Amino acid sequence: MSITPNQVTVLRVGLAFVAVALFGLAPAGFAGRNGGVNLVALGLIIAAIALDAVDGWLARRYHLATPLGAQLDILGDRVIENLFFTFFAVCGLVSLWVPVTFFVRGTLTDFLRGLAARAGKSGFGRNSMLETWWGRALVASRASRSAYAALKCVCFCYLGAEWALLHGAANGFGFAGAFGFGALRLGQNVLVSATVVFCLVRALPVMWEGRRYLTALDRSGAAKMRPPQPRPARASPPRAARAASVQGVQ
Repeated sequence: MSITPNQVTVLRVGLAFVAVALFGLAPAGFAGRNGGVNLVALGLIIAAIALDAVDGWLARRYHLATPLGAQLDILGDRVIENLFFTFFAVCGLVSLWVPVTFFVRGTLTDFLRGLAARAGKSGFGRNSMLETWWGRALVASRASRSAYAALKCVCFCYLGAEWALLHGAANGFGFAGAFGFGALRLGQNVLVSATVVFCLVRALPVMWEGRRYLTALDRSGAAKMRPPQPRPARASPPRAARAASVQGVQ
């Protein structure tokens, strides 16, 4: 293999950063040279999300799946999600609570997955920490992961296009009008809300089934903190009994 799944993960994270940089450099609609730059940025968003399926396919196809690769894949998802939502929150398109929600959710689920990894379990696959059928269906199934990736891709592309259109209108290009702005905002609210809800729903099985690892950690920690009990001292025989035994031996 000339390229490994971990390299694909690093590549898609790099593409996401380049896309954000391009949006910041060319905020003037889709007309002229800046329009081409914004279209490239949208293409990079699609590539960054689509490559999430490629690294998993490579790992399965060529038997390159490793615990490190699984953790890097999750880390790449977290970086991309927080990068785009933080950028669009700074731009004023979404509430600051959106990236905060994704950050807190990701931190909590990754913490529980880390505890499961200490017990020999993985986040996905045959040795997954998810043991219930509904947990596997919501989190680990290909249908759920594909739907979630597609929803994020559409949401990020929509926000990127909205950013370009709004700034293009502000600079005298293209999209304008109260109805147009209202339609943009409505579509944005629907997509962002759906993405946040889907994100939280997929976190529920991890938190529900990960609670036992948290409980086990608490019990083991309490056992380690408990002071050792002193050993009972051996009862020495009375002095008279010792003297009698000595005389008997003599």
